[in-house]
This record gives sequence, C-alpha cells and structure tokens, in this order.
Amino acid sequence: MKINILYGDIGGTKTLLQLAEVSEIGIQLILTRKYPSQDFVSFSDIVSDFLHQAATNKTISAASFAVAGPVIDHKKAKLTNLPWNIDSTALAQQFSIPNVSIINDFEAAALGIDALTKNDLMPLQTGEIDLEAMRVVLGAGTGMGVAWSAWVNGHRYPFSTEAGHIDFAATDDLQIELFKFLGKKFGHVSIERLLSGSGLTDIFRFLQQKYDAESLMGYDLEADSGAIITDLALKQQHPLAQQALELFVTIYGAYAGNLALVGLCRGGVYIAGGIAPKILEAMTDGRFIQAFCDKGRFSRLMQEIPVYVVTNPEISLLGARLSAQELLNAGEQSKNRV
Repeated sequence: MKINILYGDIGGTKTLLQLAEVSEIGIQLILTRKYPSQDFVSFSDIVSDFLHQAATNKTISAASFAVAGPVIDHKKAKLTNLPWNIDSTALAQQFSIPNVSIINDFEAAALGIDALTKNDLMPLQTGEIDLEAMRVVLGAGTGMGVAWSAWVNGHRYPFSTEAGHIDFAATDDLQIELFKFLGKKFGHVSIERLLSGSGLTDIFRFLQQKYDAESLMGYDLEADSGAIITDLALKQQHPLAQQALELFVTIYGAYAGNLALVGLCRGGVYIAGGIAPKILEAMTDGRFIQAFCDKGRFSRLMQEIPVYVVTNPEISLLGARLSAQELLNAGEQSKNRV
C-alpha cells in the first residue's frame, strides 16, 4: 500500500516543501519546491501552489510542518520573523489532510540528528559522548533557534524552546560596548540580536562607529547583510569584516557553552542553522571552542562535551519528514485499535 505524506521547513526567509510516497519498501520523494516566504501573504497560499505543482490526485494521509517560531500543542504557531499564523486544524480542513502537525523548526532539527551521517557533521570538539545524556541543538540564521533532546525510557524526545530570546551576556569590555550600542537601538538585547544575519550586520556597524570607519563603497548594507559581511571577511580579507566575524564567532561559542552547561549536554552540542556551515573557516579556527570552554571552574568539564557543526542544510526538513511518518504510524495504530 502506497501512502502520501507532506512535510516542510517554514522559515522567515524561505519555505521548503516536499511530497513523498511511503510504501512497504521505503519512502520515495515525489516533489520538492523552495519558496521565498516573504513573497506570500500566508502559508496556505504556498501549500496551494505546491499541491497545484504536484498535480496529484492521491490522498495525503499526514503532514508535518517545521516552523520558525513558538508552537502551541503542535496545533498553532506564529512565525517570529513573518506575520503568519499557522493552524493545523485549518490546514487539515482546507486541504483534506486527516493528520496535520506543526512543530518548532529546531524541535524538528533535534528529531533529525540521529538520521544524519558522519558526512553531515563537522566536529569542533570530540569530547566524550554519552548517547543517553541531554543534547542541545542550536543555530543562527534569520533568527536563533534552540531545542533540547532528552533520553527518556529508551527513546529520544525533542523539546522546543525560545532560548534565542534570552539576554545577551557580554564577557569583555568590547562586548559591553556592543551591548550598549544595541541597547540604544533595541532596548532589550537578546542573543538573537547578535547571533543572526542581522546580528552580524549590527556587529559590523558597531565596529564601523567605534573606529569611525568609512562606509563600504559599492555595498548597500541592508538590515540583514550577513552574507555580504561574511564574503568580505573570508574572501576579500576586509579587516573590519574579519573583526566582526571573529566577534560573532566568539559570542556564538560562549552562548553555546552556556546552553551546554544549563543542560549538562554530554550527549552533544549540535550547531545547525544557515550561517555556521557557511563560515566553517571561522568556526574551526579555535575561537569558537575557546569561548565555549571558557567557563572558569567548569572549563575542564566543557572540554569533555562533544561539539559539532551540522553541515546538512535540510536537517529541519528531515525532522519534519520523520514527524510526518510518526504521525502516519500513530494514525494507522489508532485505526487498528478501532
């Protein structure tokens, strides 16, 4: 018996959807489409277009969507960086899908970790892994996402968080100046104000002001110009861009270390998100791990925690697929009980 599932990764910048066929021999991908999220008024408009592109008359039995924002009971979500509200009941009714679930995108990433291969992971610190200990998955992109993964009764369970919005903790004089600079702009300075594409842009602007540097000729820096600054730092060796990226990576490492301490994450720290794989040169130069381990009396413990960069950009999509399959299995088991 062949059954269709729909799943996707919905972010503030892009939305990625896939339709797949599940059978006794495995799962076969039918269609993949990527959409610029901000070009659409609502998520349902994207789903409508996708299903029109799929041109399939087959019933979709389950759907799961990984969303960049807080999720209520796997049923409702409001995206952090888009004016979208997503409701699983409304989607189920509109598209005649009996089982629809919404999960946080980093909850999905936490689900997808065990499905990764060694080629999907770049080790920053080998450590001594405990396969049944707590894990944390975090990542900077359009925003900062974080999820825990706990081992309970022989199984791993992901737990979404909004830890990207906790306070930024400055660790030296330069970072204190940066905190004051951002405080004037935002009031509350969350870690996402620094560890995101727009955060890297603001770090660069802070350094420009501090050193009274000239504007970049030929570059129109918009709110999120992280990709431009990264290119300037890594390819063009621009001194101010290099310093901005170094500061970004140092803050990233310290924050990841804080999360690892909070959860005592001997099961591993996994750096996902869109930015880290693009700045591997900076992530692997030792600066990140130095800041990660710089925890005073607990520095020795920090050296024992494995740390990886997830280089597979579709980890949240992979988790959404696994979630859709679990939803499908739960529906089949429910039918069998009846």
